[in-house]
Amino acid sequence: MNIYRFLYSSDTSWAGFVARVFAGIVLFPHGAQKLLGMFDGAGASETIKFFVEVMNLPWLLAWLVIIIEFFGALALILGFFARIWAILITVLFLGIIITVQGEHGFFMNWMGNQQGEGVEYSLLLIGLCVVVMITDGGKYRILKLIK
Repeated sequence: MNIYRFLYSSDTSWAGFVARVFAGIVLFPHGAQKLLGMFDGAGASETIKFFVEVMNLPWLLAWLVIIIEFFGALALILGFFARIWAILITVLFLGIIITVQGEHGFFMNWMGNQQGEGVEYSLLLIGLCVVVMITDGGKYRILKLIK
């Protein structure tokens, strides 16, 4: 597959559209917490500090997490290079599962009974992103308007 076809091909399906928009909507608050401090988040400087000092991530990787979660969510909602953002989000959340969530099992920590979150949210987001990768986000992509 050539790069043009990879970036611009789409099957114009409703499934791709729904997966793309809902993945973006679900991810956006997490990115907004980290970058802007919205939704009771810490904002960029405190998030970077936490990732570097507590999670022992390099500062560049900490910034990439924030960028992927915030701008990736917006790009998915709009349908702007959705396939690329879906790949980045999938890689990010596979990393989160491997490094943080895997040891806490499957379920999210709704009742505060475990030390951290399980993998269920990440798996759902990855599943939506796989649909986006296959369909490139389906109908109503902003990229269609500018190509």
